[in-house]
Amino acid sequence: MSAPVNVYREITHNGLWKQNAILAQLLGLCPLLAVSTSLVNAVSLGLATIVVMGLSNFAVSALRSFIPHEVRIPVFVLIIAALVTVVDLAFNAFLHDLYLVLGIFIPLIVTNCIVLARVEAFAAKNPAGLSAFDGVMMGIGFVWVIGLLGAIREFIGQGTLFSGIEMIIPGASAWQILPDDYPGFLLAILPPGAFFVLGLMIAGRNWIEHRANERARARMRVQQQSAAAAA
Repeated sequence: MSAPVNVYREITHNGLWKQNAILAQLLGLCPLLAVSTSLVNAVSLGLATIVVMGLSNFAVSALRSFIPHEVRIPVFVLIIAALVTVVDLAFNAFLHDLYLVLGIFIPLIVTNCIVLARVEAFAAKNPAGLSAFDGVMMGIGFVWVIGLLGAIREFIGQGTLFSGIEMIIPGASAWQILPDDYPGFLLAILPPGAFFVLGLMIAGRNWIEHRANERARARMRVQQQSAAAAA
């Protein structure tokens, strides 16, 4: 039996915004801060994470009735590790230059709290299709945050966008946004710069949420006043 449309809508909203793994839950910060030095690196790792999250959620949900509760975490990690190995080998075979840049952070998807958290919190309790959709949405939420972070850091730090795109699309080149004589801003592409930009992004999300809550409360007060006047 398929889930209602509103269930998919809620999962999408949770993954992209309300329960965003980075901005709301602060999970997976190690790869986020280390790999987001450029847009290409950030999105590439994010796409690998989407694949792992979608497939691991599907596999765990499909097998959950066969997994003893007492050993569920080791089994979950084993499933995730098998999928990450496949992704790691695929990067090595088809995107070798990018594989060398991302380095250890592809295998470290196994230990990414985002993946294991969704497997335990959602996939182990819901149908396979719904779980796969949840994994993909959570992965997309991770991608847009790490992609935006990488774009901001690359733009401020180097004045470019899509640096390293030639590793994926031969013959392509980065966009030089700022003048060629732009000296760069080293802090932006160092770890402290990642913390500063991420902090501003989290503050921006919290401000938007606060404004939305204020508007919702204002509408509720108007409705209550209208109902009282009608009574």
